[in-house]
Amino acid sequence: MRHGPMRAAAMAGLVALAGAATPARAAQCGNSAAGFENWKQQFAAEARARGVGQAAISALMSTRYATATIRADRGQKSFRLSLDQFLAKRGGPAIVARGRALKQSHGALFASIQQRYGVPPGPLLAIWGMETGFGAVRGNQHLLSAVATLAYDCRRPEFFTDHLYAALKLVDRGVFSAGTHGSMHGEFGQTQFMPKAVLNYGVGGSLDSAAGALTSTANFLKAHGWSAGAGYQPGEANFGAIQAWNAASVYQRAIAQIGRQIDGGAR
Repeated sequence: MRHGPMRAAAMAGLVALAGAATPARAAQCGNSAAGFENWKQQFAAEARARGVGQAAISALMSTRYATATIRADRGQKSFRLSLDQFLAKRGGPAIVARGRALKQSHGALFASIQQRYGVPPGPLLAIWGMETGFGAVRGNQHLLSAVATLAYDCRRPEFFTDHLYAALKLVDRGVFSAGTHGSMHGEFGQTQFMPKAVLNYGVGGSLDSAAGALTSTANFLKAHGWSAGAGYQPGEANFGAIQAWNAASVYQRAIAQIGRQIDGGAR
């Protein structure tokens, strides 16, 4: 019975593989604060194994379960509104009016961005106004706690785990700190970049500055297929880049409409 030793060896191999796989699946998601502290310990072990530095690990361990983030994540009702209702709720006419003024007062910046990235002022101003009221409201949530809570939460753990690793990498690089603040889902800066987008598309300085945020937003749109001179309304070539910015259909259409109005109806 020569297969006996082979079976024993195979079983030993399976045990070894199971042991090796344990850290990768050790951090179990949860739907309440009860398991968060234990999850952090497990996730920290995984993060260390992936090369995350001590500064980021310490920042992770200082996070707390963000109840307000969970409440906001469960209550995103505005995305279910009609376009007209959404624009009324989010102050569309005010964004258009202020956007037109800023297009003039920041003309040199927008001209430079359009020359480099091919993105006109309208959609950038629409995003800036929609996300933070042109920098007025950037969020007061503990950024790492928000992202860690959503990575732990069972609703979308894979999506937010990617953002948590990006946030930890940004801590190691000195871009974020343990005390960095953002919005409910971990959005950051004047146009509200998620951590993975900060890592991949952040250019031109701090995203807390208008110039850095707008330049980075144009870089994001170009990286997602923006073509200079093409239209950006639904069905046109550049609408896909706006769709990449935010998955909500009503938001996408609002940005396209506001942007067109700021740009004078040209597109």
